[in-house]
Amino acid sequence: MLKDTSLVSDIQKTFMQDKFSYSIGLMSGTSLDGIDLVYVKFNKEKYEDFQIVKAETVSYSNEWQGRLKEAINWSNEELKKLDVSYGKLLGETLNRFIEKNNINKIDFIASHGHTVLHQPNKGITLQVGNGQEIANITKCKIVCDFRTQDVALGGQGAPLVPIGDELLFSEYEYCINLGGFANVSYKENNKRKAFDICPVNIVMNHYCRKIGKEYDKNGELAAAGIVNKELLNVLNELDFYKKKAPKSLGLEWVKKVVFPLIDKYELEIPDVLATVVEHTSYQISKVILKEGKLLFTGGGAYNSYLMNRIKYYLNREIILQNNELIDYKEALIFAFLGLLRIENQVNCLKSVTGAKRNHSSGMIFYPKKN
Repeated sequence: MLKDTSLVSDIQKTFMQDKFSYSIGLMSGTSLDGIDLVYVKFNKEKYEDFQIVKAETVSYSNEWQGRLKEAINWSNEELKKLDVSYGKLLGETLNRFIEKNNINKIDFIASHGHTVLHQPNKGITLQVGNGQEIANITKCKIVCDFRTQDVALGGQGAPLVPIGDELLFSEYEYCINLGGFANVSYKENNKRKAFDICPVNIVMNHYCRKIGKEYDKNGELAAAGIVNKELLNVLNELDFYKKKAPKSLGLEWVKKVVFPLIDKYELEIPDVLATVVEHTSYQISKVILKEGKLLFTGGGAYNSYLMNRIKYYLNREIILQNNELIDYKEALIFAFLGLLRIENQVNCLKSVTGAKRNHSSGMIFYPKKN
């Protein structure tokens, strides 16, 4: 019997194409730096064989920055409207990114959204950025709302990145992200552990804005400040640091606990920043106890003064990776979370979040036909 070689060839081509997944990961952090977008190619047979093809950060307008900053105080009705309008913003931002980079193959888009409320102990977490709106505007399959299911299962809904650390960056002993909050991920007794360590950029950027700066470039202001030892001791004694993991932090806690505490001391801004850097460095040093490779990512990795203080407390050399990984690791991993969700694979670990079980989290939306 003769084989239809053209059919066999087509099947082989399809199989080879199916080996790879092309997606866009979308991330907005609590520090309100902007929207991180990353177009990534994953090898589904070997996840760590990935390629960041295109990446970009789109800054927020002053209006959007203000809206997202104040949303924590809004009513449920206002938050519903924000969810839709922010979803439209994300959809339009994605379309510009896709057009600008001539992207023509997208299996799905994974969006973290922007966290407005996060009180997992009360069963509350809210990331705005309506998935249906994004799907309708981009005409793509959307995976989003990664945290809600975990909170419903009794978990912290955070951090979610450790499954990526486990499967994409297993050669590192510790993965530390210095974003709005510092968080860490590592292996202990053959189980992945992860938790938020302390606030970082969410606090430092807040005080920089008081003097007309978006952030402390290279930590120059902090380096010129004087550490207030009394405030440093009070910060280091906060109850959160005495809790065992799993644990996570949110803007609510910072506004309720950290800002009033710092403001009470009426310090000059450089002194505030110097003290926060010292506090952050000390708290990170309490967590990193084993030898091995360290992966530092997030905007805080560019703060050379902060990195030098971390090196001082750790008493070891730290080699930073390429800028692409520093800037876009979280967006990359949310693309990966989307891939795992679509394949119905575990993307939330109970050992990390404290949920009742490992699970595959995320809502999937398809474009509605007109």
